[in-house]
Amino acid sequence: MIKVICTSLDHLPAQLREDERAFTYFKSARRDGVGTIAKSWHGSLKRKGFRPSPETWDFVQLCLAVCATDLCALRSTSADGWTRTIELSVGLFDPMRWEPWKTELEQLLKVLTGDYWTLTFTNAGLPPPQGRSAAKDQDCVSLLSGGLDSLIGGLDLVAQGRRPLFVSQLAHEDSQRQRDYAQLLGGAGAHYQWSHGISFKGPREPSTRGRSLAFYAFAVLAASQLGVARPTVFIPENGFICVNPPLVPGRVSSLSTRTTHPLFISQLQRVLDGVGVPVQLELPYRYKTKGQMMNECLDQPRLLRLASDSTSCGRFRTYNRTHCGRCVPCMIRRAAFTAWTGGADDTEYVHPNLKTSEKSSGPDDPMAVALAVLTAKEKGIDRLLGASLAFASVPERPQYRAVLSNGIQELEALLTGDGLL
Repeated sequence: MIKVICTSLDHLPAQLREDERAFTYFKSARRDGVGTIAKSWHGSLKRKGFRPSPETWDFVQLCLAVCATDLCALRSTSADGWTRTIELSVGLFDPMRWEPWKTELEQLLKVLTGDYWTLTFTNAGLPPPQGRSAAKDQDCVSLLSGGLDSLIGGLDLVAQGRRPLFVSQLAHEDSQRQRDYAQLLGGAGAHYQWSHGISFKGPREPSTRGRSLAFYAFAVLAASQLGVARPTVFIPENGFICVNPPLVPGRVSSLSTRTTHPLFISQLQRVLDGVGVPVQLELPYRYKTKGQMMNECLDQPRLLRLASDSTSCGRFRTYNRTHCGRCVPCMIRRAAFTAWTGGADDTEYVHPNLKTSEKSSGPDDPMAVALAVLTAKEKGIDRLLGASLAFASVPERPQYRAVLSNGIQELEALLTGDGLL
């Protein structure tokens, strides 16, 4: 059992039990065993004119508390080396509003991280910042990571005449790229770039399943600045990665997160609607492969100029900010470029050919993809997918099945071209 308390500095207990960890919001406690979340951010938001509703602000505090817990709770200490049992006490400004949604949130977190969560809501959060500023003139929010999908999402929105406000989670290797894309697509004042700012002493959990909640917190907070009654938050991710099917039976997929899984997004939307956060989450490319996104992008000249500069690699930092070429995200990227009729792939890869690449430590992703392709060819796509589409409604299921089938075909073309099949 892992026990974590997230609280304002004023509500921090004088003594913590031996089995408890604690974090304070926005101010450091300067105490052993107590970490800090987003130091000085509350004051910074006020100075920048933010005045979110209590519901929006408590969603931000909740997401940051989950991120802090995810970072400090080591999977290696659990019985099976992966699944954690977590008790999290979350300080909120208006905890009673969230109480009816406790079970739904616990289930949502289980879908996201694969762990067992028990949440307790307390009145130990901070009130929303009370800044003063006029509403921004953008009309929607779009997530911008520095990756190819979010680049295409931004290009398409601008080409459609929308005025997106871009939101990024700071990533050292992508920070400048995020700023460059936002400046190109939206100009000055159309980009928020934030970090969860979680700091504590001790080892950090390397898996990142819960960390993505900060992205949604930042998006919802940014949406509160728009003069739109119910702004749309666009989550540009191709359908193959959204659904994230297991590539080999009995093995968890190599992709590390369920951040954009349609089931997770629908559960998150229900909670936001229930507590009164007026945003609409949208997965605009849930029925498209990455290759289809590239071919159907509404701004091919800019895509031609920028596509190879974007990042996709799951091991980008491991290889000194160079794409490895053989992880699942890299293979999906290379397969998309292979399918794209608008240009060539000028990305630098450590392993530009899968057949000649040496196996790295960890899962053998090219072999997993090859087995998935062969299973689909020999036994049909439904055998490969198993229960992966159980989440989908009957009308949607054929479209999700099609995007997964098309994604496998794009990967097959890549593996065939590299001589692996």
